[in-house]
Amino acid sequence: MTTLEIKNLHVSVDTPEGTKQILKGVDLTIRSGETHAIMGPNGSGKSTLAYSVAGHPKYTITDGEVLLDGENVLEMSVDERAKAGLFLAMQYPVEVPGVSVSNFLRTAKTAIDGEAPKLRTWVKEVKGSMENLRMDASFAERNVNEGFSGGEKKRHEILQMELLQPKIAILDETDSGLDVDALRIVSEGVNRVKDNTGLGVMLITHYTRILRYIKPDFVHVFVNGRVAEQGGPELAERLEAEGYDRFLVEA
Repeated sequence: MTTLEIKNLHVSVDTPEGTKQILKGVDLTIRSGETHAIMGPNGSGKSTLAYSVAGHPKYTITDGEVLLDGENVLEMSVDERAKAGLFLAMQYPVEVPGVSVSNFLRTAKTAIDGEAPKLRTWVKEVKGSMENLRMDASFAERNVNEGFSGGEKKRHEILQMELLQPKIAILDETDSGLDVDALRIVSEGVNRVKDNTGLGVMLITHYTRILRYIKPDFVHVFVNGRVAEQGGPELAERLEAEGYDRFLVEA
């Protein structure tokens, strides 16, 4: 059983106008096998939470703790966080020219496990995962994210997750830019990893459409850098019907 604990997290970022506080005391606990949907309007701090936990240098932690199974995540480098079991699927995955998908994946797996996977077994695993995600075999020889469509980039993120088998996955607006078919395939991939490994999921999204495929156990509404309300799947349905207006008025 893995537990990610976020306690009283305060985060700021430097802007041309000066230092701006984004997160203002966030408390959140995610355990193995749980799916937490993080919802809220633009600028509420959802992506800041994701990148702060992952270790992006742009964000400054001014107070609070992030613990993974009791270990202080904030004292770890980005690669140490990944080795400890944290995974971030980015909203806008970056291109890596000159590095093929197959080389990238095997290098990442080697770094996570501390040894290279056996080639025959690894090739079989990669092929099976790509087939599940409806990815053509030629995809493995393309450069990472170079010239990829939005759907291809998101499938590649889920391919990484399936092969690296993290303990906690943070999915930052994985549904953005996906058509109906790609959304279903990507969602099936997330569910498959969760079912097979007991993955804990933090799913950041504006919309409820992905929640039709990835069923949340908990829903947290972010407004103005704080959790304004939390509940079960019924809260997402209420947000679909009512929007965020009442939270913004209260804020």
